[in-house]
Amino acid sequence: MAYPATKNKPSSRKPQRSHRFQGITRTLWVLFGGGLALFVLYVWAVSVNFLNLFGRMPNLKTLENPRSELASEIYSADGALMGKYFRENRTPAEYKDLPQNLIDALIATEDVRFEAHSGIDLKAMGRVASGILTGSKGGGGSTLTQQLAKLLFRTREDLNDGLLNDTKGLRVLIVKTKEWIMAVRLERNYTKREILRMYLNQAEFGSNAFGINVAAKTFFNKKPKDLKLEESALLAGLVNGPSWFNPVRNPERSKRRRDWVLGQMQKYGYISEPEYSKAVATNIKLNYSVENQNKGIAPYFRTELGKQLLQWARETDHDLYADGLKIYTTIDSRMQKYAEQAVAEHMTQQQKLFDRVWKGQQPWRDENGRIIPNFLQTAIKRTGRYRSLNNRFEGNKDSINYYLRKKYKMTVFTWQGEKEVTMSPMDSLAYYKRFLQTGFMAMNPLNGQIRAWVGGNDFRYFKYDHVKQGMRQPGSTFKPFVYLAAIDQGYSPCYQVADVPVTFPAEAGRPAYTPRNFEGKYSGQMYTIRQALARSMNSITAFLVQKVGPQTVVEYAKRLGITSPIEAVPAVGFGSSDVSVFELCGAYGTFVNKGVWTAPMMVTRIEDKNGNTLIEFVPQTRTPISEETAYLMTYMLQSSTTERGGTSTILKTGFKFPYEMGAKTGTTSNYSDGWFMGITPDLVCGMWVGGEDRSIHFRSGRDGQGARMALPLYGLFMKKVYADNKNIGISTGPFPKPAKPLTVEIDCSRYYGAGQRDTIPDDQKLNQVKLEDIRNQDI
Repeated sequence: MAYPATKNKPSSRKPQRSHRFQGITRTLWVLFGGGLALFVLYVWAVSVNFLNLFGRMPNLKTLENPRSELASEIYSADGALMGKYFRENRTPAEYKDLPQNLIDALIATEDVRFEAHSGIDLKAMGRVASGILTGSKGGGGSTLTQQLAKLLFRTREDLNDGLLNDTKGLRVLIVKTKEWIMAVRLERNYTKREILRMYLNQAEFGSNAFGINVAAKTFFNKKPKDLKLEESALLAGLVNGPSWFNPVRNPERSKRRRDWVLGQMQKYGYISEPEYSKAVATNIKLNYSVENQNKGIAPYFRTELGKQLLQWARETDHDLYADGLKIYTTIDSRMQKYAEQAVAEHMTQQQKLFDRVWKGQQPWRDENGRIIPNFLQTAIKRTGRYRSLNNRFEGNKDSINYYLRKKYKMTVFTWQGEKEVTMSPMDSLAYYKRFLQTGFMAMNPLNGQIRAWVGGNDFRYFKYDHVKQGMRQPGSTFKPFVYLAAIDQGYSPCYQVADVPVTFPAEAGRPAYTPRNFEGKYSGQMYTIRQALARSMNSITAFLVQKVGPQTVVEYAKRLGITSPIEAVPAVGFGSSDVSVFELCGAYGTFVNKGVWTAPMMVTRIEDKNGNTLIEFVPQTRTPISEETAYLMTYMLQSSTTERGGTSTILKTGFKFPYEMGAKTGTTSNYSDGWFMGITPDLVCGMWVGGEDRSIHFRSGRDGQGARMALPLYGLFMKKVYADNKNIGISTGPFPKPAKPLTVEIDCSRYYGAGQRDTIPDDQKLNQVKLEDIRNQDI
């Protein structure tokens, strides 16, 4: 039986289909393998910056020691944080100081599989890729480690110098590839805890807060370890958008973000339902304060110190604003506080008096008491606002004057606190020109360490420093250099001189000069030079200037650390040349320190971020005068507080200080400058009070003398210091005497006549009033 041939013919479809599938599979594997090889090759090329196509990568050394900007911190001698120098305000925290709720909030929000991956989360990347293809939002794919790489190495800014980096479409891919590579390397070099710590120290939280330490202080005035659950959630939410979620500017948005973070924490089991419900029901409670140069301890001091530190940093290849240095200063935070309090108390009263004296009148006057024409119009031209307007309108006076007289809302300084006002720039200038200014410094003369420094009324509003930057005529506080020259040339404190006019003849184009006593009278009586210094008698000072010569006075001032230019003229003994409070403190310290001049010292040591000492500073000293001469000058200066008629006896009669003190008041001829210098066995204080311009001053010596303008500031300060002396520990003993017997007589009592004992010059009647009268300015 025959069968159709077609029935027995074998089918070829199945083998053909199998071969086709195998070919496709092989092709896919080849493509996959080739793609994988190309990808590996690409990653390798990026990692080595092949042919400089992709830009630099951090080397292993940099990876193991990543550099981040750390604020340098300034500390007082008693361990208080005074302030910082920074571009990015960042102070690192240790992992042990991080609360668990903060760690949990960060992981739940930014990288829930942080503990499982090795730098790259493939699942998250797949979710992102799927979202791109489907158009859905599935969240970000960057791990915490990748984000840390971006923060540490500034991949978007600093590592884009390759030839392909500007190619459209490739830049983002190259940057992302670098972040993947560095994330894997970071995971190999650091533990998970170290990565979390670095991330929280590196992250930006807004409000000039970099790192969790500063963020916790800025928003809550807390240390990280003290953060509550809802506070940690708020800060964890900030890292994704510091400005967008800022709780000060956008409180509702910030709360929604915080609550979302808390929801993530509950979702992934970090907190329970009751904990979540309680936290989201809590309103945001901030204790917000942004750190800046206007705040902190001794801002005038820190600004001046910064100038010296910048020079040191340049010479030693350090970055003051990024190296995380620890700078230990000589300031005593308690004495600084008392100095600032004393300034506020005294200057409040002085300003009230000044305003009462010039009520309804313009205080800018020439030496004849006449109003200086166009004073404000001239002064405004020295301001930054005028220069800006002048540039903007190319010198068009009408436009400039329009904006100078346009009123704006602004906050101004008052001694009762800040005040909101509406003023024009010209109004503001007139307002601030009426303020009296001050400079105060306290220093230990035995080692030169500066203990307190107040350079002005308020650093936020008055940036000019009146301790070192400001230079004014010192008046009678310069007289001790005259008496020093005389003592060193053989005159004893008991040497007697008649109170009569002394005339310097005309010479070198200068007219004849006869210094007048403060009250304009001469008694004709004989006074010891110790009495003369106590009463600040110009006639006897002039006699000594004639005897020793103006050039000799200048030489002695230079020996004692006065570096400002001093003219060798007859008026040199009366403070005719400008000096600073800073210089006078160093000079007067020579008397207390047994003839050894010690340069005022601001810092004791600097450490790096790891606590290694980089430099220790030692006092700069020299010995310009003998121990005996120094003691005699100290003894002479004590007379101002103990001699009848002394310009500073109120320290004993009013403030009732029982301790040995030396002092010297100073007043300039038109009452624009009031000075006071006070010394004790281990503290020298100098202070100046006056107008910002020399033409702004009191009308008469009744209000404008140093004993009234400046001396009470010293009394208020010392009263506070002595009250806290158990903690501060300054000497209350007598001035130490020289080891060798004195070669000159110092007991001058046998030279004092009855008239001298009973006579008090008119200008010294201040010493006979009550301290309360000085405080209330009711004289």
